[in-house]
Amino acid sequence: MQSRATSATLPVMAEAPDRDARHERLTLFAMCFGLFMIMLDNTIVNVALPSIQRELHIRPETLAWTVNAYVVPFAALILLGGKLGDRFGRRRMFVVGLSIFTCASAACALSSTAGTLVAARAIQGAGAALMNPLSLSILVATFPPKRLPAAIGIWAGISGLGLAIGPLLGGVLVENANWSAVFWINVPIGLIAVVVTLWAVRESWDVSGRSLDLPGASLVTASLFCVVWGLIKSDTHGFGSAYVIGFLTAGLVLAVAFVIWEQRCSDPMLPLDFFKHRLFTVSDAVMLLVGFALFGAIFYGALFLQNIQGYSALQAGVRTLPWTLMILVVAPIAGRVNIRIGARLPSSCGMLLVGVGLVGLAHLDATSPYSAIWPYFMLCGVGTALAMPTLSATAMGAIPAVKAGVASGVLNTARQIGGALGIAVMTAVATGRISTSWNQFVATVPAPLRGPAAHLAPYVGGGQIGPIGRLAGPVARDAATSAFMSGLHAAMWTAAVLCTIAAVVALVGLRPEPETVESSAALA
Repeated sequence: MQSRATSATLPVMAEAPDRDARHERLTLFAMCFGLFMIMLDNTIVNVALPSIQRELHIRPETLAWTVNAYVVPFAALILLGGKLGDRFGRRRMFVVGLSIFTCASAACALSSTAGTLVAARAIQGAGAALMNPLSLSILVATFPPKRLPAAIGIWAGISGLGLAIGPLLGGVLVENANWSAVFWINVPIGLIAVVVTLWAVRESWDVSGRSLDLPGASLVTASLFCVVWGLIKSDTHGFGSAYVIGFLTAGLVLAVAFVIWEQRCSDPMLPLDFFKHRLFTVSDAVMLLVGFALFGAIFYGALFLQNIQGYSALQAGVRTLPWTLMILVVAPIAGRVNIRIGARLPSSCGMLLVGVGLVGLAHLDATSPYSAIWPYFMLCGVGTALAMPTLSATAMGAIPAVKAGVASGVLNTARQIGGALGIAVMTAVATGRISTSWNQFVATVPAPLRGPAAHLAPYVGGGQIGPIGRLAGPVARDAATSAFMSGLHAAMWTAAVLCTIAAVVALVGLRPEPETVESSAALA
């Protein structure tokens, strides 16, 4: 055990990690296992959304909060999670996050109302906010720079396994049990992950951290909540309403207050100096756009396959495998490619592939055969797998390892904030288009029937075409299908445009730093 005097002279961590091959493999396995749990939860819950929607009688905007209640605290607290790990021990706080996530998963499974489910999902997101950044910072503390990109590629690939089997496992659980089973499955996984982490991972921390910056955490959480709440409520209040504008304005003011506070804080939660590094800043910006595009696209893709095309949860899960399996297969390869050629081309090409895939999805109709869908899913999966590991490795490589927890938190915050905003914005775009189309149909209905037809709008917004057909007949069903598809097309086009912007930003901004080029030449 080191003395206080000795540890004070070490700027990186209190216990320098023994970088022998066995320790590296065990640590990589433990971190992949924990992240697998988070990724599994992302996709397994998407498959269960239509079942949750039906059984708990949830409106579209509330259904969006079933996802956003998880994403918002996840995004808002990741920075604090990284900070807690750097100060109190990365392994210790990772285990705390695992425990919170596991208990909250049980609470989700036991929920009988939309309100209790949303609350439990928020706690689950808080647990994930501890786990996600620390899994990456522990890898940075364990692996030397030469092997770190390859480790991150494997880390991303194994997390892709959670994405890949999530839809399939979710379909099996929903069909053979019910939607609550997709949360119960996290409990044994979480218990195993705790044991593996305590056994395999060595403790590390940043001895330079002094405070937790709780005011900063409060400001960024409140800012994100106001923005997401305002965007989602634009469906019922109107985008130009005082209600929505008030929340969006409050969110912007709180964001500005957060930046001002961080500039003045002696030990900020978000070190603004990080953004002086071009590669880190650009990687964060592209990651935000990735989250924005993909979270919303996956949300509406799940509703399309089950509610519109009529697939069961299991059938829909199987049909998303071309997307998720590509992440599993390609991500480790992307890590090795990043070592050889850098992040610029893989990231920009990856985002272009995702954009092309989303444009293809934007041209689908309600009767499109699966043969017209899976190639676009595959393009999205390959593109995602090319971009995300390379962006992670580039961002983490631009910041000293001593700040790995906070840097990882910033990177994951960018993706999660993008995801929260993506679901909110794409829900607003889609429901706006759906409402316009449905109202045009309602105007053609005989006057005595207009009131009942107007009351079916929540079913239309959620793509629940079956109940509409039973309640109002085939003409209304066809109109509702057309309205939902118009909203889905608008959402997919929005995501495709964002992916194109991300590709351009990556191509222009991820040029190697001069010292990086020199180092690569020396290594060669």
